[in-house]
Order: sequence, then structure tokens, then C-alpha cells
Amino acid sequence: MSAFDLLLGLAAVGVAYAWVFGRHARCGWIITLVYAIQFGVLLSMGGLAYSGRTPVAASFGFQFLGQSLHWRLDAVGWFFALITLGVALLASGFMAGEWGRTWRARGGSLRGLHLALALNVFAMLVLLASGDLLSLFIGWELVSWASYLLMALDGVRARDAALRYLTYALAGAMAILAGIVLLWVEGGDLAFDAVARLLPGLPDGRLWLLVLLFASGFGIKMGLLPFHLWQPKAYALTPGPGAAFLGAISSRMGLFALLVVVIRLFGLDRLAGLSVPFGLFSARDLLAWVGVLTIVLPTFTALRQQDARRLLAWHGVGQTGYMLLGVAVGSDLASAGGLMHVFNHASYQALLFLVVAGILHRTGTTDLNRLGGLVARMPLSFFLMLVGIIGLAGLPPMNGFVSKWMIYRALIDAGSPLLFIGAVIGTLGTILSVYKLLHNCFLGQLRLEHQDIEELRWTQLVPMLLLAGVVFVTGWFPGLVLDWVGAAQAALGLPVLAHTLGGVARAHGGLDMIWLVGVLLGGFGVGALVFLLGGRARRVHPLDNYAGGHFLDSHTRYQYSDDFYAGLMHRIGPWYRGLFQRGEEALVAWVDLLSLAMQGLYRQARPALWLVAALVVSLSWVLGAA
Repeated sequence: MSAFDLLLGLAAVGVAYAWVFGRHARCGWIITLVYAIQFGVLLSMGGLAYSGRTPVAASFGFQFLGQSLHWRLDAVGWFFALITLGVALLASGFMAGEWGRTWRARGGSLRGLHLALALNVFAMLVLLASGDLLSLFIGWELVSWASYLLMALDGVRARDAALRYLTYALAGAMAILAGIVLLWVEGGDLAFDAVARLLPGLPDGRLWLLVLLFASGFGIKMGLLPFHLWQPKAYALTPGPGAAFLGAISSRMGLFALLVVVIRLFGLDRLAGLSVPFGLFSARDLLAWVGVLTIVLPTFTALRQQDARRLLAWHGVGQTGYMLLGVAVGSDLASAGGLMHVFNHASYQALLFLVVAGILHRTGTTDLNRLGGLVARMPLSFFLMLVGIIGLAGLPPMNGFVSKWMIYRALIDAGSPLLFIGAVIGTLGTILSVYKLLHNCFLGQLRLEHQDIEELRWTQLVPMLLLAGVVFVTGWFPGLVLDWVGAAQAALGLPVLAHTLGGVARAHGGLDMIWLVGVLLGGFGVGALVFLLGGRARRVHPLDNYAGGHFLDSHTRYQYSDDFYAGLMHRIGPWYRGLFQRGEEALVAWVDLLSLAMQGLYRQARPALWLVAALVVSLSWVLGAA
């Protein structure tokens, strides 16, 4: 039995235990222990991330239609599996205590939640260890259906959003399957090595078709423009710890598949040489610009959200653009920044979703216009959200700054000023919207209905404190993550970034976070001494205020959060509506129509017959085109 066999076996044990004992009070702690053991096994396999050894192969495999299906975990899969199991462990711990009891008391299925999370972990491990295109497609479909189950747990609205996601996922799966069939027709072998040998001999037209099929199929799960509209609502309506898991890593499965198929098999040089007529842009340029548009438009859409969960979900779409942009540029610095951003975003996105889940748990709402002043009741949660939004905004000393800096610097080195400007504009929009999130939740006036709420319990705080520690420590010492990133770069055939524990040492414009964070901490220390020694401080109750010559009491609402950026939206509103809001509305209407058609298909007396017919027609078209 290989280490990967043990890892997958433990994942299957987690699924079986959740299915059989999911209703028991202690189930959450047992499953959390299983995730902890899996995480330990994965760390014990971490030598492959440093030594460059051959991937850890599974001891099992299958033959299907003359194709060999096998699984093995290389440095790329190990990197994504580390994030998957780490976030699953902390999300499971969050819901094992008071949160889970409250969820069950309110009528939620705790068994269903544990089972859905365990199924997602199992499916993602199957996908991350795929050794050929057919096993990758099997893992891809398992992940899609497991994600659907996790999204659909919280009532009718959640099920509708999950069904909408499933419509997108099925369309993406058909595109991926069409690409796989084309490669099978061309070469007859779906092993990664065989496909890599086949691709250089294909004509440009066939390569363009394959790139579009695979990139659009994988891009749907990533939430890339224009395939992003399913993600915000689906993630926002997923139960708190489940939303943290999905927001941190689920859509990154699309990036993983894109890396393995499009980047490793096709190669960035081949994509750069794959141009449209008249050489206006290449396939590589197309990926980079899709990444930039995915950064800018969803980020400013997040600015307009009045619900904390939807705001974070929109940022999950936008941050994917940084990852794709870094990988598409392809230099050692850019690809390292894009890959590191996968890890960084998972850490602070999971942290922020858990903090918002805690706010919902205590107050019963995530409406930003019905919150405020919670710092007086939940000070530690305030601090944890502050850590998360600093990471999301890409500011020092948190880890989000490092990966974004690497991408910015790589764009400057590559002579791509427009891409650089787009990435920076996205960061400015992020800063504006995360300040709104922090302000409307924790600052300003405390509402009367929240006078008696308390800070979260330790079962909820410990996972968030661990995530906050990861965000800070990997920002202070980014070389810890860059070791893993370098191994993944090597496995993908990308240039490997030379790095130090503190960041990147270059003759012209390096980054040393050890010094930078040291200076920041020193400045904060001086400020703290001035505050503590500068005089007597008096604590003021949040409802005991004085402004403009008048005492303010609980009946005077002096802090209003409605329409937080009204002035800004007055300026950009016409442009927003004219340029892409109407386009999004048209796309939403088209997708809703498609969703209704798919629902009608599912509810037929013989849906399998209709699906088989649709599959036969699709395959006939693909074979005819070949």
C-alpha cells in the first residue's frame, strides 16, 4: 500500500463515517480527527515537494475502452491537496462544536453537511492525483456533484443556486469531454505523456479548438468571465463552514486542471505562438486578458454588495484572475506569484468566510446595513477579520501582499503596462470594498438588538486563529510556501523561481519580507508605547457619544451604512450599467432560460434517455468535426 492509497482510504473512511454516524453529537470531532490524520499523512509525503522524486502512485488502476486509468500524486497535486485538507480540517473543527449544534437545532442537516464535506475531500483527491485525461474527467465530475451537494443544503434558495451551478458544470463537462474525444480520435491514447507528444504535430486550427474547449470547460468552475455568474450566489447561500471550504479551494480545482492540461501539455511557448489571423493576439494573451477582466469587473461588483457573504463570494471570483494572470505571463516570478496566490487566497478567504459565519451565528444576519459596532462585543472576531481583509487587499504584512507584488513586478518586467494597470485597479477596488465590510460589521454604532451578544466560543475561534496565523506567518516568511511553489513549477515545466526565506532577492527590485515586517512591527511597537505611556485613557460605551454639540443616545442613529459608496457609484454608475451590467443581465437571462430547459429535462419521466440522446448528438458533432 502506497502513501496515496492510505490517504484515499482515510478519505473514504471519512465519507463512510459521516454517512453512518453523522447524526451523533461527537461525529464532527471524529471526522475532524480523520482530516487531521490525513493532513499528517500528506505532510509525511512532502518530501516529494523538495527532492523531485517521482510522484507517489496508487497501487490500483483500471482498463476502460482500451485506456489505462491510473492515479499518482505529484508536486502540483500535493500542493493543492495540502490546501484542500488544511481548509477541510479547520472548517470541520469550526462546525464540530457550538456552531454545529445550533445549525442542527435550527433544522439543518449536520449529517448532510459532514457527508458533503467528506465527499468533496474524497473527490478532490481523486482529481488531484489523476494520471491521464480519462481519470481526470472522472475526478472532475465527482468534484462537480460533491460541490452541488454541499451548496444545496440550506433551503430552497440554496438548491436553486446549486442547480444553476450544476447547469454551468454540465456545460463545462461537455466541453471537456469534447476535447478529450478529439484527442482520442487524433492519437488513440489519453495518457498525459502520449497527449504531450501528440499536440506539437496538430495544426493550429485544431489546437485553437482544443484550447477553447478545455479553457472554457475548466474556466466555468474557476468562475472566469463570462462564466462567473453562478458562483457568488451559490457560495453565499452555502452553510458557513461549507462556504469557507468552497470559497477557499473548490473553484481552484478548475485552475489545477487548467495547469495540468493547458499549461503543462500544450506549453506556454506553444500558446504564445498560437495566434489569431493578423497576429492581433495569441492564446496566451487571451488567457492573460481574461484574467485581468476577471480581476476588475467582479471586484467592483463586490463593492456594490449589501450582504457580507455575497461580497466575499464576488471577491472569490476576482482573486481567481490574479492566479490565471500570473500563470499566463509564465515567467518564474509571475507563475510563482500566481501559484502562491492560490495558497494565500485560500487562507484569508476561509478566514473571512468563517468570521462572517460567526457573525451570522451570533446576530442572525449578514446584511451589512443591519450590523455595526460589533467590535464592542466581538473584539477578537474584529481582529481576525482585520487580518483577513489586509491579506485580501494585498497589503503588508500579510501573505496576499507577497503574491500580488510578485505578479505586479513580473508584469513590469514583461513590459505589459495595460495588464499591470488592470491588476492595480482591481486591488484598489478590493481595498474599498473590504473597508466597507469591516466598517459595516464592526465599526460605528452598536445596534440595540445586538447589545447582549457575546464573542464566539473557542471551537469557532481556534480554527480562525490558526488561519490568521498562517496569513501572517507566510507573509512574514514567504519562502515557506515558495518551496512548495517551486516544486509545483518544476512539475509543470515552468521556470523555477530562486527565492529566499524572506521572499525574492534580485539585483533590481527584490523583496525581503523579514525586514519589511520587522520595520512595521517596530513602528507599531513605538505607537503602542506612546499610547500606553502618553496619558490616561477612558473607555466610552458605544452608545455614549457626543458630537456636534449634542449628546447622542441609542435613539439617535448617527452611523448609517446604507449605500456606503453612494458618491463613487454616482460617478461610475452610468459607466457600470452601460458597459457590463446590461451584458451581465442578458447573460443571466440566457442562463436562466437554459436552466429552465435543463430542469425540464431532469423532470421528464425518462431523463436518462434524453441525456443519452444529447450525448450521442454531441459526440456525433465532435467526430464529424474531426
